[in-house]
Amino acid sequence: MGSTMGWILATLVCYLAMMVIIGAVYSKKNVNAEDYFLGGRSLGAFVAALSAQASDMSGWLLMGLPGAIFLSGLSGDGWVCIGLLIGTILNWVIVASPLRRYTILAGNSVTLPMFFENRYGDKKKILMTISSIIIALFFTVYTASALASGGKLFNSIFNLDYKIALTIGAVVILTYTFLGGFKAVCTTDLIQGMLMLVGLLVVPITVYAMMSGSGVNIAEALMANGVEDVNSFTSFFHNNTAISIISGLAWGLGYFGMPHILVRFMAVKDDKAMNKSKVIAITWVTLSLAAAGVIGVLGRAYMEFSLFKESGAEGALYSSEHIFIEMIKKVFTERINAPIIAGVFLSGILAAIMSTADSQLLVSASAIAEDIYKGVIRKDADDKKVLNLSRIAIIVIAVVAYVIALDPDSSVMGLVSDAWAGLGSAFGPLVLMSLFWRRTNLQGAIAGLVSGALTVIIWDYLPIMGGITPYKATGLYSLSLGFVISLICIVVVSLATKAPDQKITDTFDLVRKKAERQ
Repeated sequence: MGSTMGWILATLVCYLAMMVIIGAVYSKKNVNAEDYFLGGRSLGAFVAALSAQASDMSGWLLMGLPGAIFLSGLSGDGWVCIGLLIGTILNWVIVASPLRRYTILAGNSVTLPMFFENRYGDKKKILMTISSIIIALFFTVYTASALASGGKLFNSIFNLDYKIALTIGAVVILTYTFLGGFKAVCTTDLIQGMLMLVGLLVVPITVYAMMSGSGVNIAEALMANGVEDVNSFTSFFHNNTAISIISGLAWGLGYFGMPHILVRFMAVKDDKAMNKSKVIAITWVTLSLAAAGVIGVLGRAYMEFSLFKESGAEGALYSSEHIFIEMIKKVFTERINAPIIAGVFLSGILAAIMSTADSQLLVSASAIAEDIYKGVIRKDADDKKVLNLSRIAIIVIAVVAYVIALDPDSSVMGLVSDAWAGLGSAFGPLVLMSLFWRRTNLQGAIAGLVSGALTVIIWDYLPIMGGITPYKATGLYSLSLGFVISLICIVVVSLATKAPDQKITDTFDLVRKKAERQ
């Protein structure tokens, strides 16, 4: 291995070691389940904001999105960016504070399924059971996609065997999540979020400065790399239909139902920290999404297009998803001899992957240990048993995700879209109705959960339209349909059945009064 790769490897090793050390430090601070799953509701503004956004974006932000824009311009995933930006803003502005207050007053709920149970007085644990199953199922596959992305990153940088690269990433993520719990995950997410943002901003600025300083015209460089119409390539409306625009914007609806993001709102220490977190998070996501889009466009102008390909295609050296990786390597190892800086920015890509995988592991473990085991099977289980089982659950889920990710050519990344749609459709409408509609009852909540999840499964997986799935037949993203159907079912079933008990409505009124006094 050359000295350049040696320095990059050393930087990555230091980064990975730091993540494990953080997990070991926080392992001694977990006294009970609330500490392990919510960090004792003590997150400060910066940690809460960057943890929520880092756990949200994953490798999609630094690999998938720039790669898609590199190939087809802003008319493709550009609308997804807009949808995600709108969804992030609305989630922080209208959901974050009410959810935190409500989960405290509703039996000090530490997980989303527990909140649903306490919110609706579900003594039979129906909501908790359904919610936990949905979380464990979708997040196992979601975690597999993150592990696979990590394996591909190491494989691309060091030409390591994919399975070896996958194992390295999986072991590190598993170690600090297993040891430290929520606080370790959030602390590492803070570091990872900062790394991601710095890399996203510095790399395109450096590339633009290099091209401008060399007298290169960006538009001419784009045309030289196969872009026939520069205006269309940089337009959000070129070759877009109403369905594609709606589908892109619909991604924003998913935020209202993402347990690994919503749990950050529940863990913020007070309203003052929450208000600061909103500003920090919205600023972070605006800069990050814009920078990722610029990387895709500049990458097409700066890198040789013939060397890249669509994922899974043949005849080129790199996958289009590796455009950011290759830009970093070219700028900071070929044009500028700064391999340590290259290692730091490549750690930022690894950070995006890890910050999502650790959050998904922890939320899945909480669904199994706190919600299913303690909530349904052994209601008298003490915190020590719950903590031990949660750690076992983390190992089991990680192993299953690892097995799914073992095939480097598997379509795990394609399942991310389905997982986002499933979680968003099942939980999103119910979270909103739980917080803002007093008349919502247990029957309506169950109808919303089931209809949202089933709509996505039917739309994305069942070939009921001439032998193909409804999604392939129409191109309409399942979240846009599942969210609406779930919302309608909640309203219709709630109105058609008995109104909620006074105890439930009294708690709802108390939460609203506290909000008005803020």
